Amino acid sequence: MENRLKNKNTGNPDVWTAIQHLHKAIAAGGVDPKLLALVHLRVSQINACSACVHAGAAGGKKAGDTDERLHNVAAWREAPFYTDAERAALALAEGATRLQDGAEGVTDAIWAEVDAHFTEEEIGAINLEIALTNFFNRINRTIKEPAGRVWG
Repeated sequence: MENRLKNKNTGNPDVWTAIQHLHKAIAAGGVDPKLLALVHLRVSQINACSACVHAGAAGGKKAGDTDERLHNVAAWREAPFYTDAERAALALAEGATRLQDGAEGVTDAIWAEVDAHFTEEEIGAINLEIALTNFFNRINRTIKEPAGRVWG
């Protein structure tokens, strides 16, 4: 795969500042970075964004997660490696990402489970991570960003 956009760093610097602020807001939510990496990875798998799948796995490893958990997140419902809170966050990630063609999205049952495990600040951070990941997935799929490269 060859990137369609040869120089991503010449654009508006305000975009990079805004993205940095979003990352800071996510980090300020107090959510375990391993959980945020799992969410990022799962959303990116759904959207088939190889660059973000690569980044999500690398981020999970950097945060101290195991290969076992990172390799099985695509089948998190059947795998025994995740806590109830992580399962709630992964269900939220899937519901918020799969909004196309009449998909249910985030049901009341998913929201209730998330609400049972996280504070409003944490839910806000997880939701922002989901949205930002979807943002990057769409950009990367559009420009054909290959796995293994970094932005910024």
